[in-house]
Amino acid sequence: MAASDRRPEQRDIAYHLHPNTDLSAHETLGPHIITAGEGIFVQDSAGRTLIEGMSGLWCASLGFGERRLIDAACRQFETLSYNHNFAHRSSPVLIDLAEKLVGLAPAALTRAFFVGSGSEANETIVKILWHYNNVLGRPAKKKIIARRWAYHGSTIVASSLSGMPGMHRLYDLPVDRILHVDAPHFYGNGREGETEEQYADRLAAELEDLILAEGPGTVAAFFAEPIMGAGGVFLPPRTYFEKVQAILHKHDILFVVDEVITGFGRTGEWFGSDLYGLQPDLMSVAKGLSSAYQPIGAVLLSDRVYDTLADGSRATGYFANGFTNGGHPVAAAVALEAIRIYEERGILDHVRTVGRRFLERLAGLEKNHEIVGNARGIGLIGAVELVEQRRPLQKFHPSRKIAAAVVKAAIDEGLILRALPNDVVAICPPLIITQEQIDMLFDRLERALEAGSRAAAGA
Repeated sequence: MAASDRRPEQRDIAYHLHPNTDLSAHETLGPHIITAGEGIFVQDSAGRTLIEGMSGLWCASLGFGERRLIDAACRQFETLSYNHNFAHRSSPVLIDLAEKLVGLAPAALTRAFFVGSGSEANETIVKILWHYNNVLGRPAKKKIIARRWAYHGSTIVASSLSGMPGMHRLYDLPVDRILHVDAPHFYGNGREGETEEQYADRLAAELEDLILAEGPGTVAAFFAEPIMGAGGVFLPPRTYFEKVQAILHKHDILFVVDEVITGFGRTGEWFGSDLYGLQPDLMSVAKGLSSAYQPIGAVLLSDRVYDTLADGSRATGYFANGFTNGGHPVAAAVALEAIRIYEERGILDHVRTVGRRFLERLAGLEKNHEIVGNARGIGLIGAVELVEQRRPLQKFHPSRKIAAAVVKAAIDEGLILRALPNDVVAICPPLIITQEQIDMLFDRLERALEAGSRAAAGA
């Protein structure tokens, strides 16, 4: 049989190496092939219409088939299909986007550096941090603290920053100078009788103890997602970030905020930093920047950091970092149009409005399903953590793969979700979802959880 005569599923197994996939299982299970999308829905090769309850990978914020984004790309392809921004070159659309991003970002951030993804953004930030301290004559101040169960990307250093064991096994990671402290997961890690504030005190003490043990003169920065996404959708406990930022300021340690998932309206604010009062020195963005219609990301940096980089350029001749497609004009045009849509359609207000129904239905899952130990979320991002027993808390054995069973059942109900580590099921629909569609999503999830409960009971 000629290769072209084989079914797409067979050809996928034969030729396609899938990211973040059980490769051995894929040889038997094969791919779930998505063929089309419109609004919050996608169609698959089996002819099913499904709610894309994860916005792809937390990124298709404006849904699928948005005509304005398609037209923006086409216009830019016709005008200037490629340009780079090395050695003083630029393009009008990229200048417009840089200015717009700086205008939206927290006040201290005044420059934008463009890349192709969130991984590239966080990798670039680490290079900037090391460059920054070399220029300042502090060659020892290079260590970076991140958090367990964080996700910061898939390149070597970004994977090292990510605090997931599966991303470190078999890759000789994390690399040197990357350290980790506990994730702020009050439901899973809070002690009996401990308040959120007391838990935040304990986490802050752990961070400061590590800084003091390593030596403040060796620690360059602390990385944090406002809401931890792929590690389990962990919301920070009350007072956590206030305490963390005070410690960083005390020890002259830069604060890096990863807004790749939380940026551009996901929480009902432009950035998670706005929601939690964060004051980053550097910030990474991607995903919702273009609603994933084009690959683009950016690093936003403060004058404090930029001025030091400029001083370094005066000494060495140039800032030696960049990517062929960083600031691609077509990607920039789509990103700029996406931001216009967020503004003109009042997407942030919409998220705040429908988010109330989203959180109401999310809380109902904990109330109505014994398998749901904790339901948490904000804006239009949420998760349910599945447990075998609530009190005392008892998790399912990992071999049971209960979250995966719920996600599989959800597909049968016409809903795409994502199983995260530790039996967490994530929910992150496009920001354009309506209240009626939220009810449709949760009705389907309710039925999937019932199927998961039967699987947990061995039925």
